[in-house]
Amino acid sequence: MQLDDALRQISDIRHQMARSEVFRGYRSVTVGLSGGLGLLAAAVQPRWVASPASELGRYLGLWVGVAALSAIMAGAEMSWRARGAGPGLARERTLLAVEQFLPCVVVGTLLTLCIYRGAPQVAWMLPGLWSLVFGLGVFASYRLLPPQVFWVGSYYVLCGCGCLLWGQGDNAFSPWQMGVSFGGGQILGAAILYWTLERTDVSQSHD
Repeated sequence: MQLDDALRQISDIRHQMARSEVFRGYRSVTVGLSGGLGLLAAAVQPRWVASPASELGRYLGLWVGVAALSAIMAGAEMSWRARGAGPGLARERTLLAVEQFLPCVVVGTLLTLCIYRGAPQVAWMLPGLWSLVFGLGVFASYRLLPPQVFWVGSYYVLCGCGCLLWGQGDNAFSPWQMGVSFGGGQILGAAILYWTLERTDVSQSHD
């Protein structure tokens, strides 16, 4: 029993240490690439999906594909960095980051499926809802990241509200709702990650 208690206490200490250190698994290049992918998809959408309201499956295929590819890129880099760091706090911080952000991905997926199958008439709300859910995911991960990431979460929430307020009628399914919210949010996140973490690392390596 004493050994079990000691191991549990060590695990709790490691968990607290992982929570107290800044997570460096998100990199500016990968995050920036996902933002560029969002802008590219916004530019392609008018040709790929001429009438999103009547081609909802195609519209969702485009943007869900962008989200999936972005998640794959981010996951691959985090996994590679965690393996390179070996067993220890780096891997535990990676798992903690995934645990904190994963619920927003699951909720966003279920929300999309429910609207697509049960209420396609309100599908114009999806860009705003996606942005709000993603913003909540950023806020959930906020304690692991530089404080300036707060502005990324705020950006997504504001964009989500803007899409819901002005993204109906003639503006429904406008490609730049997603281009500005997701593309712009990811590029803002990439800039903050570089400025607060990677720029410091580069300058220290030159000293």
